[in-house]
Amino acid sequence: MNKTCTELPGREQMERELSSTVVADALDGLGYRRQSPNLALSPLTGVPRLIGRCRTTLWADMAHEDSRPYELEFEAVDGCNPGEVHVAAAHGAMRSGIWGELLSTAARNRGCVGAIVDGAVRDVAKMTEMGFPVFARGTSVYDSLHRQRVIDVDVPVEIDGVRINSGDFVIADVDGIVFVPTEVEEEAIARAWEKVYAESVTRDAIQGGMKASDAYAKFGVL
Repeated sequence: MNKTCTELPGREQMERELSSTVVADALDGLGYRRQSPNLALSPLTGVPRLIGRCRTTLWADMAHEDSRPYELEFEAVDGCNPGEVHVAAAHGAMRSGIWGELLSTAARNRGCVGAIVDGAVRDVAKMTEMGFPVFARGTSVYDSLHRQRVIDVDVPVEIDGVRINSGDFVIADVDGIVFVPTEVEEEAIARAWEKVYAESVTRDAIQGGMKASDAYAKFGVL
């Protein structure tokens, strides 16, 4: 389909054509220059793209026996809405795998489309078989029981200084993860879509033999 820079994408088209880089560029232009954690949060389950709305959980390490294990964890997962991404803010702790196959299965049943974990996960092979997108710092064989727990749900959280709220738009791919605050989402997505169009035109011009410097001078995109 031919698109013009004034057409905004539907979800399927966004999933195909938007990238973390163009969204980050759009946010730069709006003065939001710190919306991507400068961390290695890698796609671990063979699915390199994830787009949705955040559902936040705040995690803490434990040094005692948990009298009500998994309570808020279940609340968060069972309360997921279609199109949401579970965002686990665990301060990078690698004490245990706080996300795994069973939570992925339960979350998917509720319409959750993936998870971003600032910490460790486990059951990677099973989640890979499911095709469930999971971005995380790494893996741990240990269960979270008596090691880590959710202490709050749907609260503002931070990952590497980036503030994230439930409902914020997020896009993750092999280049990184970008969180878009709700208050600038419409403008940011519109600008990102314009850049997708401009980059396509510029790419065609360069492939047709135009020098990169000439293409930049003409289209203003790099």
